[in-house]
Amino acid sequence: MKVGDAIAEIMRREGIRTLTGYPVNHLIESAAAIDIRPVMVRQERIGLHMADAISRVTSGQEIGAFCMQHGPGAENSYGGVAQCFGESIPVLVLPMGYPRRIAHVPPNYNSTVQMRGITKSTEAIMNAAEVPNIMRRAFARLKNGRGGPVLVEIPTDMFNEEMPANWEYTPAVKTRAAPDPLDVKRAAEMLAHARRPVIYAGTGVHWARAWPQLRALAELLGAPVTSSLGGKSSFPEDHPLALGSGGLAISAPVRHFLDNSDVIFGIGCSFTETNFGVAMPKGKKIIHATLDPDHLDKDVRCEIGLVGDAALVLDALLEELRGRIKETRDIPGVQQEIEAIRAPWLRQWAPKRDSNDAPLNPYRVLRDLWRTVDVDNTIITHDAGSPRDQLSPFWVSRTPLSYLGWGKTTQLGYGLGLAMGAKLAAPDKLCINVWGDAAIGFTGMDFETAVRERIPILSILLNNFSMAIELKVMPVSTEKYRSTDISGDYAAMARAFGGFGERVERPEDIIPAIQRGIAATKEGKPALLEFITSKETQVSRL
Repeated sequence: MKVGDAIAEIMRREGIRTLTGYPVNHLIESAAAIDIRPVMVRQERIGLHMADAISRVTSGQEIGAFCMQHGPGAENSYGGVAQCFGESIPVLVLPMGYPRRIAHVPPNYNSTVQMRGITKSTEAIMNAAEVPNIMRRAFARLKNGRGGPVLVEIPTDMFNEEMPANWEYTPAVKTRAAPDPLDVKRAAEMLAHARRPVIYAGTGVHWARAWPQLRALAELLGAPVTSSLGGKSSFPEDHPLALGSGGLAISAPVRHFLDNSDVIFGIGCSFTETNFGVAMPKGKKIIHATLDPDHLDKDVRCEIGLVGDAALVLDALLEELRGRIKETRDIPGVQQEIEAIRAPWLRQWAPKRDSNDAPLNPYRVLRDLWRTVDVDNTIITHDAGSPRDQLSPFWVSRTPLSYLGWGKTTQLGYGLGLAMGAKLAAPDKLCINVWGDAAIGFTGMDFETAVRERIPILSILLNNFSMAIELKVMPVSTEKYRSTDISGDYAAMARAFGGFGERVERPEDIIPAIQRGIAATKEGKPALLEFITSKETQVSRL
């Protein structure tokens, strides 16, 4: 057996069913031979984004995998690997490398060296006998601890090497860590005596599939719940205790309850300081539960640190609290306060969300989208910039992993690959990406990949023919040189690629167009709905 065939067999034993890639890597043939589906993209970054979504939607039960050519293919992949690293997503990255004799000779690009800072680990295969050990280490790192990409480089000449006749491989173990019982007692004591606790849920709740425990804790404490963008949908946002998610744009209840809290309990989060996340108020007592001890006291000062899997942390806390809290707290009182803050905030935004203007207001488009789709059978993601800020505060997610949020690093064009990967992992779901006319310029050619690979997603494009966010900071260059202008007929592009494409310009056509787009996806055809919108720059920042 050749080295490439052995690697593919190891991937199969580890549960990998899909390998995204571009343009040439001999591993693709080895994977296809044993029924691991290769999905060929138009550019490397999309392939990584698809692998990213496969890991997310399955909570790591299937690891996304991506392979690429040595040299320029590996170079072009850097941004996608960095995005996985920023969002802590476990993805197996398998670049080809230059032949071993020149692998470290400049200017040859060496992935193990150049991507060391944006991966959990990098390792090159230099000896066929070491393939099982190297792959076992890679999968152990992917399955355990905080998520992140793991890279195994395969020099081109290694594909000609034969494996030892008696090679063996057993899948890597997956473990869970639990917090110190003494710290759990201290945290339970603080939460039990808190007058105004708030729970802040991060992506770790999704990885641990700790959704029932999160809800049980909130209801036991009568504590309102908000989430990071990555944690959005970990708590049902139609629940009486739901505040919504916290990103750059947030709802009024999120800001009000965080600012007026006495204890903030962060579960499965890093509390990373970012321009695209909610800012934690100063002077609050913070209990920080995280899988990675390096997160503790990184960006916020915590009173108590709980290191461990989010489900095990919540199980332990619930056990302690049930001995201290004999009656469920006053949820109706908290609910009334939430509604007293939410109602005027929604009234403030009603003119935009209910607008009958043309060009269309993007908030109206997204309102109608939510009202038209089967929300609980949908997975939606945003792109960077305006689509993220217009979608996240108002989209009410009710079921786990129905919203793929992100934002620590915000590369334009991320959403398309996420929706495509989500559809591969959850083919029965309606998978939607919401992007703008700037984002489609980065990755729009891969709509053809969705058509060719039979991945029927729904793309919602908000086209205002402008880099709207930049208008305020580029007034002179816009006035003199039209530097923020963008143009294109993207619905026509979708049709040219063989997909369903429709341009929508009138409010009364929004819902019928969405219905036609959904119908197209049910027939197996990717759909792109291009909504001609106003240059909306206002977001809900509080």
